Amino acid sequence: MEQPGSGSIGASGRARHVVVFVHGRDRPGIVAGIAGVLARVNANILDISQTVMRGVFTMAMIVDLGAARVGVGELRRLLEEEARRLGVEVSVHSIEVVRYMERP
Repeated sequence: MEQPGSGSIGASGRARHVVVFVHGRDRPGIVAGIAGVLARVNANILDISQTVMRGVFTMAMIVDLGAARVGVGELRRLLEEEARRLGVEVSVHSIEVVRYMERP
């Protein structure tokens, strides 16, 4: 969860909090693979939800990039590379974009 008083945009002007969505055929290692990429770039998982529905794996993560060594674009590239290896789909969005899409 976003901490009170913390913004979604960091001091550098880049997105601080992003939402990572993953989905595909369930198999071992998906969470480990995606979390491993985030750990390697020093991104922090703030919240995570996952489920398997009739063999389809779905996961959503809120990730803090405040201390990350990469920006959103490079993180997206790294996660897409790992997702291809795992046989799943991944998307990365600024939390502000997701909030806007969910407005009534």
